[in-house]
Parts: sequence; structure tokens; C-alpha cells
Amino acid sequence: MSLQKINTVLAAAFILFILWFGMEFILSPETTAPGFGLPTWPSGDGEGFLVIKGIRDVVLALVLGVLLVTGQRRALAWALLVEAIAAYGDMATVLAHHGSLATALGVHCLTASLMVVNGLLIMRETRKAAPAPATAAPQPA
Repeated sequence: MSLQKINTVLAAAFILFILWFGMEFILSPETTAPGFGLPTWPSGDGEGFLVIKGIRDVVLALVLGVLLVTGQRRALAWALLVEAIAAYGDMATVLAHHGSLATALGVHCLTASLMVVNGLLIMRETRKAAPAPATAAPQPA
């Protein structure tokens, strides 16, 4: 299997995962929130913040999806690298609020790190080959 196919499968998996997770926060925030890793969640009117988190995830997934579908692989790589910051931020938030260490590392940090690896692999796949050095044609004697 080629590097491009592996990268495409990985990127598609991230897109589907992020999209699914975001939709869960939009459709059922009160049941999805405990899996995020924080010890407590807002209730009542505060649940709107959970929907905002879901919308953020859906938008992140759609950006990646559009870049993948349109064949903008270099831009996809950059977007994966930048969007990994959101997952690292989620990890930092869980840790800063004394949430689940296992979830912070096993979900958020792992996701972010794999997104970075996928982004770097796509960067490698899309880098331009260095032009061959020009050599002078042999001159007849």
C-alpha cells in the first residue's frame, strides 16, 4: 500500500472520528460530556457550551474533509498540524481541571499526536523533489 493511500485512510478516519464526536456533543451533550475527561460539567443553561464544543469539532472535521475531497493534500497536512492544537488544548484543559489523566493522555494527547504524525506524513508525501543538478553536455574533442 502506498504512502498516499495510508495517509488518505488515516485522514479519513480522523475526519469521521472528529465529525462523530462533534455530532454527539450537539445531539446528546449531557451523555457525551462525561467521556471528555473533565470531573464536572455545566448543567441547565450551561449545557449550551457543550453544543459549542460539538460545533467546533464538526467545523474542524468539515475543513479537513473539504481539503481531502478536493485533493488539496498539502493544505490538508497543514490543517491537520494546526487542528492538532485543539486536541492538545483539550488535553491541557482536562489536566488543568483535575480531570481524568487516562482520558487526557489516551484520547486527547493520542489523537493530537496521531494528527501531527498524519500531517507530517502527508507533508513528506507532497514535498517537491529537488531538481537534478544541471550537468554540462560532453563536448566533442
